[in-house]
Order: sequence, then structure tokens, then C-alpha cells
Amino acid sequence: MKVEQIYTGCLAHGAYYIQSENEAAIIDPLREIKPYLQKAQQNGATIKYVFETHFHADFVSGHLDLSKTTGAKIVYGPTALPAFSAHVAQDKEEFNIGKVTIQLLHTPGHTLESSSYLLKDEAGKPVAVFTGDTLFIGDVGRPDLAQKGNITQEVLAGYLFDSLRNKIMPLPDDVIVYPGHGAGSACGKKMSNETIDTLGHQKQFNYALRKDMSKDEFVKEVLEGLATPPQYFPKNVQLNKLGYESFNEVLNRGMNALSAKEFEAVANETEALLLDTRNPDEFVKGFIPNSINIGLKGSFAPWVGSLIPDLKHPILIIAEPGKEEETITRLSRVGYDTCIGYLNGGFEIWQKEGLPFDSIQNISAEELNTILKKDTTIKVLDVRRQSEYNSEHVIGFENMPLDFINDSMEKLDPNKTYYIHCLSGYRSVIFISILKSRGFHSLINVAPGFKGLKISGLFPLTEYREPVSML
Repeated sequence: MKVEQIYTGCLAHGAYYIQSENEAAIIDPLREIKPYLQKAQQNGATIKYVFETHFHADFVSGHLDLSKTTGAKIVYGPTALPAFSAHVAQDKEEFNIGKVTIQLLHTPGHTLESSSYLLKDEAGKPVAVFTGDTLFIGDVGRPDLAQKGNITQEVLAGYLFDSLRNKIMPLPDDVIVYPGHGAGSACGKKMSNETIDTLGHQKQFNYALRKDMSKDEFVKEVLEGLATPPQYFPKNVQLNKLGYESFNEVLNRGMNALSAKEFEAVANETEALLLDTRNPDEFVKGFIPNSINIGLKGSFAPWVGSLIPDLKHPILIIAEPGKEEETITRLSRVGYDTCIGYLNGGFEIWQKEGLPFDSIQNISAEELNTILKKDTTIKVLDVRRQSEYNSEHVIGFENMPLDFINDSMEKLDPNKTYYIHCLSGYRSVIFISILKSRGFHSLINVAPGFKGLKISGLFPLTEYREPVSML
């Protein structure tokens, strides 16, 4: 028996490859299916099942392409209503993979169809449970995403309490927990950096699995500190439920190399969004006017999903040469399938052609300190999440989270100068690039971010408080 976690850091997502003899199953695959096909081929296996723990909100799953390519049966838990051919299983239904068994455990709470999959060895002994967004390491799934009618977040949280107590916690302590996500995912709030643990250890240290916890206490604690979910979540749910375009078609359309002049012409003709995925420190030196920077080396896909409202708007890419396919792939993971081309040769080609470009001024902690001493009316904006700001910030700096940039923009004057910082420089450049594309031009990046401001010792800080949520 082989069990392998395939972890994708950008989405803090865990997919799983399970094999016994020459049969395999995939749990919660990402959009691009090539890695799963290669793994099965290398191991001489046929993919028999694609198990989905629920209709995912934070990414588009690869279930349809994987099933079409391999003939594998797609399996969902009770109450699921997919708009394509799939097996909607009953609670405790079992599936054979070689000599091992996978049993579906219906565990509603995160969503109504949410299910976990219990892996049993050849002797029928439970060895692992794949919990999707029901149980994380250190946390449980947020129960506010599937509210509808009388099914409130409080009702869903109650379902989750029952699912954990009746289906997961009775399992043996040595069962390995394989969750759907780790720290950094917006599907929970207190997830550990660890992505695998034993159930027994979680019973000891996961706040949501306390034995003496009442249902009312559970509901209160699970709902406390939940931030508004990203705007793309319900759109991804619909894609996963109703279907989507083949990834190969999306990739082929996007891998359209354009010269600088062609790129400029297509941008003007289509009013496409110009997405620059280079590192922020490169972007600030020079970029195409009105382009938005979301760097590949950060939490690229979640920020794209949070900040680009229209999944259907055409996108043109400016990337580090050789990173175009990766960009298109990672866009497709969150449902952005409308890339129509990329700048062949990257921003350097644009400059060589003598085409106009813009830049962003960086300043250091020392320079900012000098400026503030000369003019105490200077506005410095901290664009970290509210939970981060509440935990610790520079006294006098205003919080305008990147997550809610549209609200922030309404409070700012396009004709005034603002100094912007986040934690380390990634989000501040995103914030500035978006506002510059909307007519704000006097924006200066505090390059070292809050980390650098704190280390400098030049600025008064609030007393540190443990954040309720890192969302």
C-alpha cells in the first residue's frame, strides 16, 4: 500500500495518491492532472476512483479531466448534486483499491455533502483518514460557506460538532489524519504548519476536539474570528459543481506568445487586465502602465481570486521568461481561464522597444522616520489584514487591508501622497499597483514592511496581542 500527500504551498492544499497493487485513487486533485497521471504510470497503476471530499470553494478540482482521461469514477458524499456523471455514495459505503478498502464517512458541517474517507488495510484495520475540510491539523473547517435558507452558520457548526464526535473522534488514536489544507488556507483560521498528524495527538491539542466541550461552546469558538471569505469562493463552488473547460484548452489558449507591439495592440483592443507576476522588487523598478503586480512567489492564486472580481475578463500576462505556463496553470486553479496571451521575452522586451513604463519609489525605515519627523501629517497605510494589525502595529499608522481595497480606495484622495507598507513588501506592491491603475500616482512603498519597521526600533509599537484569527 502506498499513500502520498501531494502538497501545493500556494493554496496550502493537500491532494492524495493512494495505491494498492495495480489500482490507485486520487483524493481532491488540483486542476492540472499531469502529476497524477505520471505518478500512476511510474507505479504501473490504473486510477480507479477520484474521491472528492466536497465541492471545493478555494480551488477548481481536476476531477472532470482526470475522469475523462482515465475512466476513473468520481465519488461524492451524500446530498451532493453534481451536474455531471458521478457516484453519490451512501454514508459508510466502501470501495476497494487493490487489497485495501476506502470507506466514505459522511461528515457534514463545512458543507452539507462534506465527507471524509477512511483507509483500511488488507486486514480491515483503519490506518488513515482523509478529512478534507472537516478536520485540519490544529483546527476544523469553517462552517459559514454553505449557508442557505434555514441552514445558517450556527446550524452548520452544530453539524460539524456532531460529525467530529460521531464519525472522526471514535476512530483509533493511531489513525493518521490527512487534511485537505494546512496553514495559510482561508478554509480555516488556526491551522498548524504541520500537514499530517495522528488522531490521538489531535484529540490532545486541537481546541475543537476537547472532550469536555459542549456543542454551544464549539459553535461559539469555531465561528469566532472568521473573516469574510474571498469573493471567488462561491464561483469556484459553481465550477466544481457544474463543470468547466478542459485544462489543456485553457493552457493552449494562454500560451500565445506576443511581441511587445502585438501585446500593446491586443491590450488596447480587448481592454484585458495586465497581470505582472514578477517579484515585487523587480516590478517596482519598471512596469507597463496600468499593470497589476501579484507575484508568483507569494500566495499568488488566493490573491488573484480575492482581488480580480471577474473570472471571465481577458487577461494578458507579463511574467519572468519561462514562467508563463506556471502562471496560466496557477490562474486556472482558481477558475481564471481567460488568459489570451503573454509578453514574449517579458518586461525587458517592452523596455528595449522603447515603450512607456512606470515605476514605484521604495523607501527604507530610516527614510520614513526622517520624513515623519519633518511632517507629522504624512499618512502611512498598513495594508495587512485586520487581525495582523490588531495584533501589533506602528502607533498612528492606519489599517487599510488589501483584502478590502475597494473600500479603502473610497477613503483616499488620488491627489495626496501615501506611504504604504505590509508585512514584508509583497502585499504593499499589489496595493500600490492596483491603485495606480485606478488613477492614484503619489504612492510610495515602505520596502522593509512591518518586519523592517519593527527591527529598526525607530517607531512606537502597540503592545503585542495574540491574533484571534490569521485570516
